[in-house]
Amino acid sequence: MDDAITLDDPHTVPTRFWHSLEDGRVQCDVCPRACRLHEGQRGLCFVRARVDDQIVLTSYGRSSGFCVDPVEKKPLNHFLPGSAVLSFGTAGCNLACKFCQNWDISKSREIDTLADSATPDALARTADALGCRSVAFTYNDPVIFWEYAADVADACHEVGIKAIAVTAGYMCPEPRAAFYRHMDAANVDLKAFTEDFYHRTCAARLADVLDTLRYLRFETDVWLEITTLLIPGHNDSDDEVDAETRWIASELGTEVPLHLSAFHPDYKMMDVPHTPAATLTRARRIALDNGLRYVYTGNVHDTDGGTTTCPGCDTEVVVRDWYAMRRYLLDDHGACSACGTQIPGVYDGPAGQWGRRRLPVSIANAGR
Repeated sequence: MDDAITLDDPHTVPTRFWHSLEDGRVQCDVCPRACRLHEGQRGLCFVRARVDDQIVLTSYGRSSGFCVDPVEKKPLNHFLPGSAVLSFGTAGCNLACKFCQNWDISKSREIDTLADSATPDALARTADALGCRSVAFTYNDPVIFWEYAADVADACHEVGIKAIAVTAGYMCPEPRAAFYRHMDAANVDLKAFTEDFYHRTCAARLADVLDTLRYLRFETDVWLEITTLLIPGHNDSDDEVDAETRWIASELGTEVPLHLSAFHPDYKMMDVPHTPAATLTRARRIALDNGLRYVYTGNVHDTDGGTTTCPGCDTEVVVRDWYAMRRYLLDDHGACSACGTQIPGVYDGPAGQWGRRRLPVSIANAGR
């Protein structure tokens, strides 16, 4: 671990949203964890620390790697369908999920993990050169490196590229508003629908995530989709799925897309089995019965679970095979070609043709 944190490091920058406490510590106010730090200490997220009596970000301009993906892999099924997205993350996380499926990145305590370096302008130029319609801050949560993510988003907007946050939604209201002013879309990982799960398995609070979901839906223009990873015996009961999807329908509306994804054993939950495909099918049926119009399954091969059906005429307007589209019957603005019903989302011309490709990209030293 890099113990000596100094402002001389070009990747360490001052931040906003912190305050001094009477006992001499400094509190980080970015997320509800409210880490209270002595000089030289790092927060639980690892990348925010106290240096010179202020909170700094120690990973500005550094990444654990870059990859071009289909936007549907984020997952976003109603945002520039079929297009390519440049994805990257940093290190660390402000949650402590025992089932983390990117734990080698999000749980990293080694700055050396951040092998690639790129300025916001370099990232924007690279995304543009690769034909990406968007960049995604993913693999670990952009909440903890939001200053870098916001600057990258602004640089991308200058060249017509949109910005996506893939996040657990665990952020305090004031920095949340500052962050999402720069974002065009978000997929929020709703880990479960009980406070007990969030407390025991993620060391977080469900109520704060639900507040973020309401905020995104009603106080921003950010396109919102939700993902829940169904973990056998932990958050996959019919009652919990029913409660979650009823809440989404009543509090956020029936047009918010929901992705129900399969768990695989990882990190500290290696003793839990894979999610059976039947569980996803059952959960999807519960969600549809509760009025949600766009419910998808993930991490399994399920054509039905990847299909978008027009609510106006029941035409299967988008049929997906994994992340590749086998049928696309929407016009340039997202309206059903059969009946004209508008499918909610962000559409800008014909569907992209990226398919299911995954292309690792080297941007090391791109900002020099």
